[in-house]
Amino acid sequence: MINGPITRSIRFWLVLLVVVLICTYLLRSVLLPFVAGMAVAYLLDPVCDRLERWKLSRTWATTIVTVAFVLICIIILLILVPAVVSQIVALIERAPAYVSAIQREIGELIAMLKDRLEPQTLERLQEAMRGSADRVIAWATNVLGGVISGGVAFINFVALLVITPVVAFYLLRDWDRLVEQADDALPRKHLETIRSLAKQVDETLAGFLRGQGLVCVILAVFYAIGLTLAGLDFGLVVGLIAGFLSFIPYVGSLVGLFLSVGLALAQFDSFVDVAIVAAVFFVGQAIEGNVLTPKLVGEKVGLHPVWVMFALLAGGALFGFVGVLLAVPVAAIVGVGVRFAISQYRLSHYYTGVHEATGGDDGAEPGGPA
Repeated sequence: MINGPITRSIRFWLVLLVVVLICTYLLRSVLLPFVAGMAVAYLLDPVCDRLERWKLSRTWATTIVTVAFVLICIIILLILVPAVVSQIVALIERAPAYVSAIQREIGELIAMLKDRLEPQTLERLQEAMRGSADRVIAWATNVLGGVISGGVAFINFVALLVITPVVAFYLLRDWDRLVEQADDALPRKHLETIRSLAKQVDETLAGFLRGQGLVCVILAVFYAIGLTLAGLDFGLVVGLIAGFLSFIPYVGSLVGLFLSVGLALAQFDSFVDVAIVAAVFFVGQAIEGNVLTPKLVGEKVGLHPVWVMFALLAGGALFGFVGVLLAVPVAAIVGVGVRFAISQYRLSHYYTGVHEATGGDDGAEPGGPA
């Protein structure tokens, strides 16, 4: 039977996919440092390859790259963490005052519209304003309590810091050998097709991760400096949040804009200062859309922003932070696979209407009379 081998092959790969998904879901709480290490190794492998071309051994190249990466991360953490933590603590302490200021602004707006609102609507707005401060304080208390009592989260964080460099080192050292072993395990009949698809996935993934990652870093620095110069009290924290959330298309700029404008309304009395804060994000969006993304990411990566957004949100909902790390690679694989399937469909008789075996014309039906 002709379809027998094809059916068995499809069944095998579907079963393997289900097993991988189940294992990932069950082990998602311990996979984070290993997935992070794989991501670091993938991103740093070209640097090791370049050092090898300079006549260094793979072990020495891996050691130099790993140590340099860890030192850079430590320096960044030592510089940023104290400032970020102090700003977050100060923000939580001032949250009630900010809420009261926003309530006051809204109260003045309601007073202006008092004659135009129905009494029931006015009462509901006032009740919502009275309860908002209590909700914000309760939320901040819960967050702090969760951070303080989250022993498991702290252990996971320590494991991430300790295990990730170790995993990255060993994967970097053995990267080429692992790739050769994976290539040797590929089905010989479809070897060249799989190699071609893997190359497309690699180009797509590398282009997006390295390009978009650099865009996020540049935007985080721009927003942090711009908001700080604009006089916003917590500009550093808001800028970093907005910049790194820019990995999810449109989300970083929107979150940063709402956060910064809300804080500016509570902090400043002049709308000119609020407009300056908002202008920082509009300028950042213009720079990202017209300069950074075209130059650093480009249009050839083949990952649509909506597809990336869906993949990140779906991965996070299903597998937590591990799912977020795996979302873009999976999105790249699915995207390349879909484009390959479409190209094969356009070559098939389902699209052309021509049967190669019978030489039928466009009007021939499958299984019809010759």
